[in-house]
Formats: sequence, C-alpha cells, structure tokens
Amino acid sequence: MKHVIIILTLILAVNIAYGQKPIESYTPVLKKTLSRSIQVDPRKGYAIQEVKPNTNIYVLTDGIWQSVVIVTNKGVVLIDAPESLAPNIQKAVAEVTDQPIVTLVYTHAHIDHIGGSGQLKGIPNLEIIALKGVADFLREKNDPRRLLPTKTFSGAYVLRKGDKQIDLTNPLNFHSDEGDLFVSVAKDKFLMVIDVLAPGYVPFKNLDITSNIHEYLKVFDQILAYDFDVFVGGHLTSIGDRNDVLESKEYVMDVYETVKRVHGRTDLMEVMSNAASKIGWDNKFLLFKVFLDKVIDESAAEIESRWIGRLAGVDVWAKSHASTMLLYVRWDD
Repeated sequence: MKHVIIILTLILAVNIAYGQKPIESYTPVLKKTLSRSIQVDPRKGYAIQEVKPNTNIYVLTDGIWQSVVIVTNKGVVLIDAPESLAPNIQKAVAEVTDQPIVTLVYTHAHIDHIGGSGQLKGIPNLEIIALKGVADFLREKNDPRRLLPTKTFSGAYVLRKGDKQIDLTNPLNFHSDEGDLFVSVAKDKFLMVIDVLAPGYVPFKNLDITSNIHEYLKVFDQILAYDFDVFVGGHLTSIGDRNDVLESKEYVMDVYETVKRVHGRTDLMEVMSNAASKIGWDNKFLLFKVFLDKVIDESAAEIESRWIGRLAGVDVWAKSHASTMLLYVRWDD
C-alpha cells in the first residue's frame, strides 16, 4: 500500500510539473446541460429522435457524434455518416421509416463525420453529394472508409427529394479547408452546421480544431442570418436552438477580446528579460514560450472565471481556446 501511495504521489507531481491537473479536479458537466441531453441506451449504442414534431427530421447520436436523417416520400436523405455510428445507421433508420436511404450528404471531409460511409457501400445506387473541394480531397486521399461523392457542386445546391427541399450552402470555409456546408430545411426551420458548437458546452479543443479563425469569427452571424429554431452541431447529444448559437458566439467573442486585451498589455521584452535573468538569452524559443504561456494562462483564468457556471467544459478547453486565439491575435489580426 505504501508503494502505491508513493507511485500515485509521483504521478501527481509529474502532472503538476507539466501543467496537468488531476482529472477528478475538473468541474463536472453542468446539470442544466445534462438535463437536455438525449439519453442513449448503452446496450443499444445509439438513439434516434425527431428534432421536433411533424418534421420527419431525426437526429441520430451515439452520445458523441451526430448525423441527421431526413425522411421524404421518395427515400431518406442522410447527412453525414460518422465512423462510430456506421454499424447502426441502417438499423436506426428502419426504426423510424420503411423508406430506403437514397442520398448521403457530406458536410465536410473529416473522417470522424464521414468515415462510416464505407460501411454503406452495399446500398444500391446511393447518391453521395459533396462540395467539389471535398470530392477532390477525398479522391486524393483514396480512403476506403470515405466513399467518393457521385455528385459535386460549388457554392450552393438545392436538393429536392420528394416532399422536402434541402438547401446546401458553402458561405465560408471556417473549419475545413476543403469546404464546410450549411444544411437547411427552411420549411421546418431546421439548420445543421457541423463543428461550430455543441449546445450547452464550449467548443471542442482549438475552437473545434478550426483551420481559419478569421472565418470562424464570422460563422455565428452567418448562422444567425438563417430563420431556424432547431440547430444540430454534430457532436454530443443535445439539439440546439438560436439561444445556443448566441451564447456560443458570446463565449468565442469573449475569448477573442480577452486574449487581445491581455496580449496588448503584456510587454514581450519585459517578460523575456525576466526569464533571461535566470537562463540567459541563448534559448530564444523558450523565452518566447514564457511570454506566450503568460498570455494564455492569464486569458484562460479570466475566461474560466466568467464562464465556468454557464457552459460545460470551460476548464477543459479554455487554455486551448486562448492558445488558438493567440495565434490569430498576434500573427493575423
């Protein structure tokens, strides 16, 4: 027992030394966030639920990823095919309709959202729609997990399938260099935009591993320009609405403004000189890291103090968000 305690103490010491805190010390997910989550039966592995009554639009989730099932009188349109959901997609669709899957739409190229499409290759005459940039990228990658699109477009495309009109638009590439889609069913006030926000939570690491922060800062207003009351973001289990988008925008803009302010007040040469008094000036990378870390740590502490009771995951990702935003603020803004 004594040896176990010593080992645990050493692990804790290493974690602290490398800036990691024990996982037990992180703030639990907020009760208000958990209370709105779609419950997934672990024995089943997924849940499928209509986004609101009489729409024939369903969200399919395993608790981490989401896809959307749009039932028309001419077949099912599936939006994305996440790897984790792939074994259960056809089973889940059969729970809500006897219509076959006829069309698959890719919102973007990332494996976690469309890497399950390869398991749908047995569906006869499956139409796969994607942006041209996504199709070009997938053709180059030659990944059997991601089936190649059969129809491509640039800018915008109106998908009319039976009694549903689904508008696919590419207003900006905020997340994926190959292209990001907004999926709208205007009649049902439904909107799906992947990897911007998860209702009730802060964005994922690095502001949802976004490749273009300049465009990411614009995406919330692009979303809010749509007339919608149901929002699907692609991750975790909740269905969102306009208030979720507004709250996420407020959080992201707070990150931006905080990092910009803290960076602006922090004197680079003063911080580096203080560090150099201990180690000298030879290791310029390390000295510059001390400066960047100071801005990130102070920004994250401010952000946590304001948001820890409003959105889940603040203390998990605040430093990551501050770090990503600092790259933009210092070098691009």
